[in-house]
Amino acid sequence: MSPGLASVVVFLCTFGAGLLGTFVHHRIPDRHLNPESKDVVRLGMGLVATTVALVLGLLVASAKGFYDTQTAEVTQLSANVVLLDRLLAHYGPETNDVRAVLRNNVAHQIELIWPREGSQKSDSQGGSHLGEALLDKIQVLSPKDDRQRSLQAQALTLAVQIGQTRLLMFEQRSVPVPRLLLTMLIFWLIALFISFGLFAPPNLTVFAGLFVAAAAVCGAVFLILEMYYPYGGLIRVSDVPLRAALAQLGQ
Repeated sequence: MSPGLASVVVFLCTFGAGLLGTFVHHRIPDRHLNPESKDVVRLGMGLVATTVALVLGLLVASAKGFYDTQTAEVTQLSANVVLLDRLLAHYGPETNDVRAVLRNNVAHQIELIWPREGSQKSDSQGGSHLGEALLDKIQVLSPKDDRQRSLQAQALTLAVQIGQTRLLMFEQRSVPVPRLLLTMLIFWLIALFISFGLFAPPNLTVFAGLFVAAAAVCGAVFLILEMYYPYGGLIRVSDVPLRAALAQLGQ
């Protein structure tokens, strides 16, 4: 389920639950509306509200941490790519083919994670082949002195790190929120909003308050789900660092 659709479902469930509570309000016998009954319901819903607030807070913190991790990975990958290119440049002109493979690898990675509008979907397997080709070309270099041997060893280490980060980014393009957790959260919200409307008179002010509260919860769920899909949607990790690194390669 996409973040937009999930947030719309949350909004409809919560706002509908609030309207249901106001609809049931006049159909509850008066003996069930005494102060003692209201206090028990409010105490119970207070516990539910605390649970919902804790779960939403933890989900927001977790989603933000996941998003920040992806941003750091893109930045680290960009730095490693530029550093590897400079190491190869210092090695000598015999690494021109290796640097060309590196540039193609980075361009393919950008197209894979951030495809342009109307472009065909890139094959992730092709990116793996490019990474293997890069390692192979670095390994077959024939260093002539200690300086070149040191540069080759450092280049191999960086190439392995770049490959690890690239695969990690691909595997972490989307980490869906567990459906059971989302279902339980919606259930708690429905119970909470029914209680909001249960003891409230059905008037425009009440309806407006329920609408705003449902929209706020819907927005929170939308932000959480969007940050768990960091390479697509409205809230996405920027590709600027990697494109800036691509522009520096081969210079």
